[in-house]
Amino acid sequence: MRKLQKNQIISTIGLLEKAHDAIKKAMDAGNPDAALTLLEQCQDSAIQIGGMIEESEGEGFATVELLENYCELLYLTYESIRQQQPVNVGKTYKNLRRELIRIENSVKNDIPVRTSAVFLPYKASMWDSLESVWKAADADPDCDAYVVPIPYFDKNPDGSFSRMHYEGELYPEYVPIVSWEAFDLEKEHPDVIYIHNPYDECNHVTSVHPFFYARELRKFTDKLVYIPYFILPEINPDDQAAIDGMKHFCFTPGTIYANQVIVQSEDMRQIYINEYLKAAREMGLPGEHVDRKFLEKKFLGTGSPKIDKVLNTRKEELEIPAEWLQIIEKPDGSWKKVVFYNTTVSALLQNSEQMIRKMESVFETFKESKEEVALLWRPHPLIQATIESMRPQLWEAYTEIRDRYMEEGWGIYDDSTDLDRAVVISDAYYGDGSSVVRLCQEKGMPVMLQRVSILN
Repeated sequence: MRKLQKNQIISTIGLLEKAHDAIKKAMDAGNPDAALTLLEQCQDSAIQIGGMIEESEGEGFATVELLENYCELLYLTYESIRQQQPVNVGKTYKNLRRELIRIENSVKNDIPVRTSAVFLPYKASMWDSLESVWKAADADPDCDAYVVPIPYFDKNPDGSFSRMHYEGELYPEYVPIVSWEAFDLEKEHPDVIYIHNPYDECNHVTSVHPFFYARELRKFTDKLVYIPYFILPEINPDDQAAIDGMKHFCFTPGTIYANQVIVQSEDMRQIYINEYLKAAREMGLPGEHVDRKFLEKKFLGTGSPKIDKVLNTRKEELEIPAEWLQIIEKPDGSWKKVVFYNTTVSALLQNSEQMIRKMESVFETFKESKEEVALLWRPHPLIQATIESMRPQLWEAYTEIRDRYMEEGWGIYDDSTDLDRAVVISDAYYGDGSSVVRLCQEKGMPVMLQRVSILN
């Protein structure tokens, strides 16, 4: 039973106490019909409470037995009045009140306080930014944890919505999925909602369903928590030049509307607070938005679940596709060195055709070394949506090089939702700067960033 339901029960008991007063007044006023109606209503409420408790705590629970005694007393009183038998109004009132006090004490003391946590990921490949938090909530016997993947839309160049995507079937088998269409956030009103998408309508390439924008979600929970789906390179809080390159992450709908924001480190927390304050003041936002003491509580630097996921994943536990093993394994069964090649959205947007030439050069180089090195190419999952929306003229050239790489079959093309598998089986990182770099560094992997201007 969720905390809200328990409070509802206590609130209903308060209404029953008022009904008792009304029953006494009706009897004293010689109005038995009103008393009978009120007794029926009391019994209906008691039965409803009992059903809620049985559903949560099981049959035979102490509070349910007390409710049964209360209902029996209501029934006997009802029958006495209906049959016009003498009724000691004062004694009946005291007996009903005594039973109700026992029920209320049992509800407060015997029923555990449960909480509910709802996780609203949108891309399955970003689930690792929430997974360790979900696991902790799911393992808590007093918490009901729900994973509710939400749909998202690609955007046309003019900002309108185009295709809708839903990736609920792409999550790990051990994650129980609840349909977003079947889960009523308003009715459930969970204690906490977790999100990893901060952009809402501000993203030029994709958008989660507007119903799940952060400003809307605040209506359905006591606590909205935003955890970034990415990890940034660590920056000294005094290095303003480096901060200027990432400060746009600090002031988004997700950080504005969330009750709590969890970032990767204490240094990053200070950066978020400082940059949030600057942006809020520039926009003239009032109150808590420009209150440093409030923001010190709002932003936490307790770490990223993405790092938890990578460090807790073992190569021996992974299911590696057979077609990957054909590329990775040498004739003697040993493994080649696996290089994680990462291409990002921003690199393509900034360099366009030059980035295409760079990719061709990289593939040519690694193809020559395929007997000793296995290349694992994992492009950013939003590359297609981004290019189609913002660089549609580049899409043909990109798909040509992608399709040729896949057809030749000497390297691995990974467009799965499992980023952590790619990181764990790799021996080195090469490619664009991105949040994946930090994951690889945490794993102790050597990292080399590519320079688009250098070919071969």
